[in-house]
Amino acid sequence: MFLMNVFYESAAEAVILGFQHYVVMLGTTILIPTLLVQLIGGGHEEKARLIQTVLFVAGINTLLQSWLGTRLPVVIGGSFTYLLPTISIIVSERFADIADPHERFVYTMRAIQGALIAASSFQIIAGFCGMWRISIRFLSPLAAVPIVTFAGLGVFNFGFPIVAKCVEIGLPALLLLVALSQYAPNAFSKRRIILDRFSVLISAAVIWAYAHILTASGAYRHSSPSTQSSCRTDCAGLVGASPWIRFPYPFQWGAPTFNAGDVFAMMAASFASLVESTGIILAASRFASATFVPPSVFSRGVGWQGVGILLSGMFGTANGSAASVENAGLLALTQVGSRRVVEISAGFMIFFSILGKFGSLIASIPLPIAAAMNCVLYGFSAAAGLGFLQFCNLNSLRTLFVLGLSMFLGLSISQYFKDFQLAYGYGPVHTRTKAFNDMINVIFSSPATVAAIIAYFLDTTLLRNNAQARRDRGWHWWEKFRSYRTDIRSEEFYALPYNLSKFFPSL
Repeated sequence: MFLMNVFYESAAEAVILGFQHYVVMLGTTILIPTLLVQLIGGGHEEKARLIQTVLFVAGINTLLQSWLGTRLPVVIGGSFTYLLPTISIIVSERFADIADPHERFVYTMRAIQGALIAASSFQIIAGFCGMWRISIRFLSPLAAVPIVTFAGLGVFNFGFPIVAKCVEIGLPALLLLVALSQYAPNAFSKRRIILDRFSVLISAAVIWAYAHILTASGAYRHSSPSTQSSCRTDCAGLVGASPWIRFPYPFQWGAPTFNAGDVFAMMAASFASLVESTGIILAASRFASATFVPPSVFSRGVGWQGVGILLSGMFGTANGSAASVENAGLLALTQVGSRRVVEISAGFMIFFSILGKFGSLIASIPLPIAAAMNCVLYGFSAAAGLGFLQFCNLNSLRTLFVLGLSMFLGLSISQYFKDFQLAYGYGPVHTRTKAFNDMINVIFSSPATVAAIIAYFLDTTLLRNNAQARRDRGWHWWEKFRSYRTDIRSEEFYALPYNLSKFFPSL
């Protein structure tokens, strides 16, 4: 059963839903700066400042995407895709001789800023010049399945592995969220709307309080440092390091520096995030009950996402911008696909990024709790891709070949690149040109990108002139909607194909 936009009984309900979107995106917002600041050598003050900057830019980019981009309820935040080229900059030899940790942090941030600013041109050109629109025109439901599915499954490393770092907190959070969102609404029908829409917020608050009780009682007093950092509610160090009021501003780390190798590696990450964001946008449009998204809208959204990467570089977030996987899953969990709610969440991002103490208090949520929520939300986003199979002929061996090969190699190749990197400290492509190495390793470490390239190529070339193959891939359904100009609401669009006959008798 797919979703329809709802009318809210009160403005307070929309505000709470917006705050819930803000809480959900905090997991990625906290984790990425935490990883990067540790590698660069910064402390609690630098981490707090970086998180505030990421939140501020995410709020601006979400509003730009909602007002000027795809105009879908998509949250634009940080992306794990940019970690590999960013880490490559951090470990660069040109910063190894800087002894002062703060000075090294500043110089590294300026190099990351320059790479992001230059790399933003890729998505800006691909979007506003119509290059991505041409590519999307040939995208069929069959090729869309691996893209959307692996946009969610590709981040599985940031799900249960983080939950397991503090299983006594993470596992109860996961179980409580499943119970409140799926079982409790059927048992308490009078409170069904509350449980359906606010299960994430309720479960996060309950488990956070439980974690605080464990911390205050001294349960982790003699635990290892890694366990304490994952489980305790007072180890983030953000509240004390954050000022009461602070406005993030462009070039706060100084003038950006540019290196050709860094730029090309970051452009590769920009391409990978472009593919992943396309899958997330498809999932969000489906969960939000939007009408069919034309290729021109996709292209416009990509262009504004490139502007978001430009802003990320200018403000110094140390990470590029992309559509948020977890917030797309939240649309399905809450059954609310309103742009207004997402815009309210963007307001919370900007508000709490300026009021540092209050924002840091909320951002000090233990990561296993956020990871537990992501296990459900990532799964929802991945499942959106499987919904496109209803347009395909699953009895066709061609369909099964394209699906099977693209999905298997998408996981297998990306895992090979990641394992090789962990084992040897560099990727399988190891030439004298570091920029080329980083570009190839970044692209082929992304499951969604690998699966998308294989599925798109096979789907557009294998038996391309065969009429039956064109029907098997489901492309004719989308072509009908591309040419159908009247206002068909999404409930009707996302019905099973045989129900479309009432709109297109010839089908």
